[in-house]
Amino acid sequence: MNQQPLHRWNIKPHTSLFDLKFRDVWEYRDLLMLLVRRDFISFYKQTILGPLWFFIQPLLQTLMFTFVFGRLAGISTDGLPPVLFYLAGITAWNYFADCLTKTSTVFRDNAHIFGKVYFPRLIMPLSIVVSNLVRFGVQMLLFIVVIAFFYFFKNIPFAPNSYILLFPVLVLIMAALGLGAGMIISALTTKYRDLAFLITFGIQLLMYATTVIYPLSSAEPQFRPYIEANPMTSIIECFRYGFLGKGTFSWTSLGYSALVTLIMLIVGTLIFNKVEKDFVDTV
Repeated sequence: MNQQPLHRWNIKPHTSLFDLKFRDVWEYRDLLMLLVRRDFISFYKQTILGPLWFFIQPLLQTLMFTFVFGRLAGISTDGLPPVLFYLAGITAWNYFADCLTKTSTVFRDNAHIFGKVYFPRLIMPLSIVVSNLVRFGVQMLLFIVVIAFFYFFKNIPFAPNSYILLFPVLVLIMAALGLGAGMIISALTTKYRDLAFLITFGIQLLMYATTVIYPLSSAEPQFRPYIEANPMTSIIECFRYGFLGKGTFSWTSLGYSALVTLIMLIVGTLIFNKVEKDFVDTV
């Protein structure tokens, strides 16, 4: 008499470091959009001003920078109106900073979900990047409106050029850089909680090592190599150069930023994939 097998399926965990489950991510794209919608709605839920905060935050930052760094400190703005100079830097920087900050705590913030149901864990950091892209689009609209105001009502000429066509590339690099760095930090925060407290403070310090509040052309020669080593520097300079015609643009610098971003994204994805298998035991 033939004995029936005790089981029909043998379920084994995929432990390969390079098993990134990109196909699963695509199959769960509806969940991705649902999480994006959730993040967007929860941002202004139970607030008085609602979506207006998307405009208020960069405007207040711009006004503060204009008063402190433009009026009091007298820092050069490359011949541009201070409001336009600072708003350009803030708009680009905020998107990168939001992607990095929110992705860096994705394991800690979603441990209650990860421990209950399966879905590709990469969905969570990807949803953060996409939802921040919606906010970035709204703030870009504000930036365009301010440009139009200065051009038509203040009679201040600008010289936008063909490099404005690099805008989608710049957004992609910022998103990938924030995602990659955020996933690396997120993996580390599962064991070292202190990083979660340091990241917000650290991102503010990093802003001063980027050309958000000063142009690269005014940097002291001894500090310039360190500022250029920051991959966000060439992105912001190219952003200003394309839209406002002022900035220090270099294909070499932009290529360096793209290379650093690619390395960070690959390393971040691999580390994220490794840590997601057993992070519940440490979070």
